[in-house]
Amino acid sequence: MLFYIYFFLLGLCIGSFLNVLIDRLANNQSIMGRSHCDHCKHQLKAVDLIPLISFFILGRKCRYCKKKLMWQYPLVELVTGIMFLLTAKMLFVETGHAPSLQLIFYLGIISCLIVIFVTDLKYQIIPDEVQIAFFVFVLGLKIINVVETRHASSLLISLFGGFLVMFPILLLHLVTRGRGMGFGDVKFAYLIGFLLGVKSGLLSLYIGFVIGAIIGLFLIFLGKKKIKSKIAFGPFLVLGVITMLFFGQPVLDVVRKIYGI
Repeated sequence: MLFYIYFFLLGLCIGSFLNVLIDRLANNQSIMGRSHCDHCKHQLKAVDLIPLISFFILGRKCRYCKKKLMWQYPLVELVTGIMFLLTAKMLFVETGHAPSLQLIFYLGIISCLIVIFVTDLKYQIIPDEVQIAFFVFVLGLKIINVVETRHASSLLISLFGGFLVMFPILLLHLVTRGRGMGFGDVKFAYLIGFLLGVKSGLLSLYIGFVIGAIIGLFLIFLGKKKIKSKIAFGPFLVLGVITMLFFGQPVLDVVRKIYGI
């Protein structure tokens, strides 16, 4: 129990840092320096930055200018805490222990996915810095696999598999001249293939498209969006990746039963 509590609390703290990355990277600001209020720019004290707690103790208001704070901050912290807990539990259940290096790389990947989700949803951009970090974390996992299995070819297969998964998104990008799919999505699709492999990577894209279509139609029905409105696709790709990371085998089993592959 203490094991899971530790990773939940760690996730809350990392989530606070992810909020900094989300807003600063998208606005080409340095991630260094003290946190400040978005409204009055007053430098925040440590007591103002306690994950989850400060937000509610302050009544969702800045201590200094009294303006409302965004729900993004506690939500990102809470989701990061939950995802860290689930990731640690997943590795523990699969291996009987939590391999330290693997766990670090997986937590890094989860952190990047959360930043991509919120940044693309909020600003419709996937920062290159986050994609580079994502690549490094996945590469770390692949190198561990090479060391354990002594199959160096698996790394090359994964690198090549990224291009195969990227191809459908790249095609959409070229056909729509960037209007239907941004180049950030193309690069992210490559990373998805590098992480999950060809079959699971393509399934994650499919899941993302299905979720995106359902939510898009729902928003159109509510009058929130029009048919030609631009909708960030990165968040749906992230949901597809998380689905395959945590439920990949059951999804693959269902696909095999339906299509006999």
